[in-house]
Amino acid sequence: MTSMTTTNPYLEGNFGPVRDELTVLEVPVTGSIPEHLDGRYLRNGPNPLGDPDPATYHWFLGDGMVHGLRIRDGRVEWYRNRFVRSANVAAALGEPTRPGRIHADFDFSANTHVVGHAGRTFAIVEGGSRPYELDDELDTIGPCDFDGTLSGGYTAHPLRDPETGELHAVSYYWGWGNKVQYSVIDAAGRVRRTVDIEVGGSPMMHAFTLTEHNVIIYDLPVTFDARKATSSMPAVLARPGAFLTNLAVGRRPVPERVAKAVSKHAASGVFPYSWDPDYRSRIGVMPRHGGADDVRWVDVEPCYVYHPLNGYDVDGGVVLDVTRHPKTFATEHRGPSEGHPTLERWTVDLRAGKVIEERLDDRGHEFPRMDERLIGRRHRFGYSVGVNPDDAGIAPAFQDLIRYDLAAGSTNVRSFGDRYELDEFVFIPNDGGSAEDDGVLMGFVYDREADRSELTIVDAVTLETVASASLPARVPHGFHGSWVPSP
Repeated sequence: MTSMTTTNPYLEGNFGPVRDELTVLEVPVTGSIPEHLDGRYLRNGPNPLGDPDPATYHWFLGDGMVHGLRIRDGRVEWYRNRFVRSANVAAALGEPTRPGRIHADFDFSANTHVVGHAGRTFAIVEGGSRPYELDDELDTIGPCDFDGTLSGGYTAHPLRDPETGELHAVSYYWGWGNKVQYSVIDAAGRVRRTVDIEVGGSPMMHAFTLTEHNVIIYDLPVTFDARKATSSMPAVLARPGAFLTNLAVGRRPVPERVAKAVSKHAASGVFPYSWDPDYRSRIGVMPRHGGADDVRWVDVEPCYVYHPLNGYDVDGGVVLDVTRHPKTFATEHRGPSEGHPTLERWTVDLRAGKVIEERLDDRGHEFPRMDERLIGRRHRFGYSVGVNPDDAGIAPAFQDLIRYDLAAGSTNVRSFGDRYELDEFVFIPNDGGSAEDDGVLMGFVYDREADRSELTIVDAVTLETVASASLPARVPHGFHGSWVPSP
């Protein structure tokens, strides 16, 4: 009898984990880093500490590892990579649990984004877990509830209002039933406002859009799958698991004792969300200073949006530029790979109660970013990474860097060559630069032949390389990052 070895594309190549935490001083630089750059470039992503089961491992479920470089005076002073010490990660490393309160017994090594706010650094994830605060050198301080003002979990995609400096978010947690929560964290780092919003079920709501006057909620057909969530629960939880699978999850809150039991014990590597073809696909528009009763819902064609680029207000509605996936987690449950994600513009006419959907580019792409000084305002430029499926048509291959000129309707594409793979690039304005595209883009590029990564800085207009910093190891494909300027 021939044995069969199960493989998983999200555990191979540059998706595969790195095991060592490094501290490297004086990273070598080729080219010239702009002298005005003074801060840290940080990036978060999944990196399993142990050896997950390839048959069930989902890309979104790896332990969080934050990578960072400290840049000042045209030099890279250090590179560090550190696991985010949730209780399980700390225990596996033989370390004490970090102090801090978690939400609903859901303690996850935040693996999706890393942001700076109010002079502090936070690794963040969605789905009900709280942020983990890190120190300036990326060591874990502990879970954070913003001085007791955050009642639940948080999002992986907050947006900072460029005028007030406040962080806005829409967060979800399956145990809330058909509710998501809009929150505002003030510039001092405390939650000052929350609004509970009723949605159609228990959706995975990865991101939202903020305009100058509105909050946009994406209520789309990827929803909590109770049977998947409880499929590998231990026998001691058989009764709560059976109760959960019979409950109308998404139409009312889950009893706290059941939610905690599942959150604590069912994180077994099974991703608990699936495509639901019967779920109504719609977006909600809520005035920023309004309440749940003020939300206006408008239907859109079934799809999924992980990442909007931006949105802005127009007379009678809003304009949304989004990365649209035709579907996700319908047949492939290890990562998002069911059709090309494309850049689309949705013009929401609130008077007519409809959305005009227009494709702006046929290229597959993901991780759209922009000049964040224009969040919620009319923008012209966007930047993203080209996406093509791998040879098996499963895991995405991130290759080209794309600059969109949405006013001219044109694109500029930079190919780094077949041996290189890219991750998200972040826009950083030049010193004193006021034009929207006056700046640089910064991100990690992986060299397959050398099996190493480098931080690459390119001109935001030409996409030509300005400087690169060579790392002694590779940075696995991850999700999101930030430029955190020094105070």
